[in-house]
Amino acid sequence: MKRAILFASAAALTLSTAAPAKAPPFDTPARVAYLIDLSSGAVLLSKNADVRMPPASMAKMMTTNVAFELIKKGDLKTDKMCTVRPETWQKWHGPQAGSTMFLSPNEQVSVDELLKGIITLSGNDASVVLAECIAGTEEAFTNIMNENAKRLGLTNSHFGNSNGWPDEGRTYVTARDLATLARAEIENYPDLYKKYYSLTEYTHGQTLGSGAAITQANRNPLLGKVPGADGLKTGHTEEAGYGFTGSAEQNGRRLIMVVAGLDSYNGRIQESVRLMQWGFNAWQSKPLFKSGTNIGSAKVQMGSSSEVPLIAPRDLALTIPAGILSKTGAMKIRYQGPVKAPIAKGQHIADLVVVMPDGEQVMPLVAGEDVGQAGFFGRIWIGLKQLFGMA
Repeated sequence: MKRAILFASAAALTLSTAAPAKAPPFDTPARVAYLIDLSSGAVLLSKNADVRMPPASMAKMMTTNVAFELIKKGDLKTDKMCTVRPETWQKWHGPQAGSTMFLSPNEQVSVDELLKGIITLSGNDASVVLAECIAGTEEAFTNIMNENAKRLGLTNSHFGNSNGWPDEGRTYVTARDLATLARAEIENYPDLYKKYYSLTEYTHGQTLGSGAAITQANRNPLLGKVPGADGLKTGHTEEAGYGFTGSAEQNGRRLIMVVAGLDSYNGRIQESVRLMQWGFNAWQSKPLFKSGTNIGSAKVQMGSSSEVPLIAPRDLALTIPAGILSKTGAMKIRYQGPVKAPIAKGQHIADLVVVMPDGEQVMPLVAGEDVGQAGFFGRIWIGLKQLFGMA
């Protein structure tokens, strides 16, 4: 049974913050647009963010998420060799198969190469080969994709294949869910994200005539145009239009954006760059707490300690419109509790919530120390205190 959400607030949890009357204006022809600031959790722009839409190749972020998780656990090696089944090659080669890595039937290709082919080249063939290599069949792999989606909190998304190919509506996402998925890629697998997502080009395969190596450029419209850009994934089908989920980091501040439903390749470039530049230029970051700062505490259930300190896992900041003057704002600590022991140091168990006129900005707080379970006699004593209203 879900515990009630508790709010802990104190006089100490006040600060001088900006409280804008309205956000800086931004208009875009994209049918869907979404922009968040990870330093504060602030949503800077939201246009049809919860409307279901086909993701096209942006679905491949979930394919790489599955692979990254397995690699991190040690269950998948990047040097593992995968076989390109002739049946898979037959379906996913040629102009009718969309973007391709130019794999060959019966070719042996490593997981490392496939990830580069998926992320940099948007290879539909590479996605299916990796899915079959990991799970045996693409259908079994999509079951893992949907399990991961549920675990990550993608509440309005479903995956029917590994590459986002149109499938009569079985595969759908929302911009908010895509941003959540992008955040998981960045925060949960930073080394793998850095290794694979910002390659500007990749070479694989040979031309039929001369046998020349085939080099393709990364379609990411931010690379080389927005400082700090390092991911993530474009998408395009006739059904979905042109879309992009992207991210960039400048001066320790990271933004994630999603645009979708644009009608041209150049339009996707223009709107992606424009939105990301607006996010960095029209908004400013106001520091709140340095990494490791003790912010408060949370009550603990059946633990060796009755409370656990809550600390900032990274530098926390508020996002406000550029040039806005400051005034007092309120903060709260929010968690579901009491938090049940055992608790690991660094575990995300609460959030710092800054209440703004146009919504909340939510930042994570983590346990500052390990808290073990109470011993046998400790549990008896806790039970007696609860029984007689002493706790």
